[in-house]
Amino acid sequence: MAVCASSLGRVLEVFERNFRDRGELGASISVWWDGMELLSCGHGWCEREQQRPWTTATMVPVYSATKVPAAATLLKALESRGLNEETPVREVWPRFPVAEARFRHLLSHQCGLAVLDQRAGVMEHAAVVAAIEAQAAAWPLGDGHGYHPRTFGALVDEPVRRLTGMTLGGYWRETIAGPLKLDFWIGLPETEWPRVARLYPGKAGKDDLADAFYKQITTSGTFTRRAFSSPRGLHAIHEMNEPAAWAAGLPALGGVGTASALAKFYQAAIGAIESPLSPHLRAALAQPVISGFDRVLLRPTVFTCGAQMDPLDESGGKIRRIYGPSKRAFGHPGAGGSHGMGDPASGVSFAYVMNQMNLSVMPGEKCVDMVDALFSEM
Repeated sequence: MAVCASSLGRVLEVFERNFRDRGELGASISVWWDGMELLSCGHGWCEREQQRPWTTATMVPVYSATKVPAAATLLKALESRGLNEETPVREVWPRFPVAEARFRHLLSHQCGLAVLDQRAGVMEHAAVVAAIEAQAAAWPLGDGHGYHPRTFGALVDEPVRRLTGMTLGGYWRETIAGPLKLDFWIGLPETEWPRVARLYPGKAGKDDLADAFYKQITTSGTFTRRAFSSPRGLHAIHEMNEPAAWAAGLPALGGVGTASALAKFYQAAIGAIESPLSPHLRAALAQPVISGFDRVLLRPTVFTCGAQMDPLDESGGKIRRIYGPSKRAFGHPGAGGSHGMGDPASGVSFAYVMNQMNLSVMPGEKCVDMVDALFSEM
C-alpha cells in the first residue's frame, strides 16, 4: 500500500501550520516507505535567539522515544547469547528482585519497579542498580502493569552490560546504529555536540490541567510523581540542554538524534529494509504483551517488548490513534512531543522531533495531526 503524494502534501501543510499557528520553534519530520525516505523536512531555529537555522541534520534529545531503540538493543544482546524475551531475568541478573520475571515482563513494564525507595542519581548506574535490587515490587507479577519512565534505563542497560561487557549505548552503536548508519545516539560523542538544538519547556493547556495524569504528577507523594522522580536528576529542561546529559547514554530518556534516523530505525523494526534486527527480534517489538489500565500513566496502554501500541475498546476500535489507523503499528513518544513509529501493515515509518516542548504525556496535536494526514488515504 503506497503512500500518496497528496498525503505527504497534507503532512507538510500540518507541519507548516505548526510554525504558523502553534508556536513551533524548530522541528523535523521524516516519512519512510518500503525502504525509501519519501519526506524529510526541517525548519525553524535551534534556539530562540535564532543563531542556528534548524535543518534535517539538526539533532535534539527525544526523551522516551529512546526506549524502543534501547529495547531492541537488549533483545539483540540476548539473541547474541542464544537467549530471548522468554529467558528469566535472573538467568542474566541474579539479584533481580522479581524472582519469576522474564525479559518480556521487564520490557513491557510489568515488574512493579517504577518507583525506587532507595535514593540514587540517574547518572549513577551502579547506585541505580543497587536501588533496583533492594526494591520490593509495587504489585505482584501478573497483576497488570505501570509505565517505568526512568528506571527502564537501568533495567535494560544492566542486562546488556552483563551479556556483552558494553554499555547499552555502546552496543547499540556497534550492532544496530552503526551498521544502519543511524544518526541517533545513546551516548552522544563530543564531536556531535554542536549539532544539538536547545530545548524549551512547554506550558500547561486546559486539557493538560484537566488530565488525571497531570494532577498526579504535580502532586507530591503520588505514585505517578514518584515514578517520574526515580531515579532523581535531569528533571529540569535546562539540565537536558547540557552535554553531560547527551553523553551519559541513558536508555530511558537520553537518546539524541534526527527525525530521519529515528524513522529509518522503524523501517528496520518493521522489516522494510535489510538490517541487523532478526525476524524474531522484530516480532518481539511488534507483538502486544500487556494491555489495560496503566498504574503510572493513568490511562489504558498497550506494551510490546519495549514499544507502545494504541489501546482498543471493547468493540476492537482504537481508543487513541497516535500510531495511525493500523492495529499493528507501534512506536514510542517522548516527553515534550517527539515521536517515532512504524506500521508493518503498510511499510510506513514516521518520526517527528522538535525543541519547543508540550506538557501532555502523549503526543499533542502538532504531531497527531501529521500522523492523521499521513494515513488519510490508506
